[in-house]
Amino acid sequence: MPVHRSLLFAPGNHARRVEKCLTLGADAVILDLEDAVADAEKAATRAVVVQALGRPRRSQGYVRVNSLGTPWALGDFLAVVTTGVDGIVLPKVESASDLRTGEWLIDSLERERGLPSGRIDLIPIIETAAGFAHMGEIAAAARRTRRLAFGAGDFTLDIGLAWSADETELLPYRSQFVVQSRAAGLEPPLDTVWVSLDDKDGFRRSALRARSLGFQGKLCIHPDQVPVVNECFCPTESELAHARRVIDAFEQAQREGLAAIQVDGQFVDYPILYRAQRIVARAQAIDSAARP
Repeated sequence: MPVHRSLLFAPGNHARRVEKCLTLGADAVILDLEDAVADAEKAATRAVVVQALGRPRRSQGYVRVNSLGTPWALGDFLAVVTTGVDGIVLPKVESASDLRTGEWLIDSLERERGLPSGRIDLIPIIETAAGFAHMGEIAAAARRTRRLAFGAGDFTLDIGLAWSADETELLPYRSQFVVQSRAAGLEPPLDTVWVSLDDKDGFRRSALRARSLGFQGKLCIHPDQVPVVNECFCPTESELAHARRVIDAFEQAQREGLAAIQVDGQFVDYPILYRAQRIVARAQAIDSAARP
């Protein structure tokens, strides 16, 4: 099962960046047809990203298409629903009908082209007030979509919110992403990019903050961000060791007819056990994904 800690954006029309980003250890790369590509180059860039994702690689390969309603969206879908593309990132999703339209396009093209049904993932980015207001409906409407992504850059611009270094103003919005995703039965969401590239300490804090809130990974815009995100969204050795002690102790307690114990001075009952099991499963999934 793929893991989604780090998802690295790269402009689709820069061949050297595209080639390099596929070797940097990100769980997934997102070759961009949207904001990073000038209007005059968008159509020509489609073939470039498809060709790049058709080559052997370790990471998953996504394409960010242009948003629905733009002159390029349909051509993007027609070009990138093909072998070698693991998923599509759809920006500025504002309603359940937007998501259904994207899924319908992929469904139709998979069927027409004889591709395995449901293989291509679809990640919607929620990055406007309208999208945020309808996030519950969007999440509930998802069929091939497994996770949502938060786009704070456009979102803060849309609502006139000042995006500070400590990001306290994003807390209520981030929390809603986690709650709505869980309520709809989706995977934990993906956190927004960090744009202050010189503030490396701030970036690490942002990643750790997102993990603590319940996100499973973070979008990246620079190669140096990838190892930081991979580390931040991976259980630490101490967390993993404690989780294993909890599981072992609880199994012993259950054999003795107990369901509430103490481990390392902490009260442990079923919710704590389930959290420990989740930590171990996460570590195993990351380890499995890292193997050749």
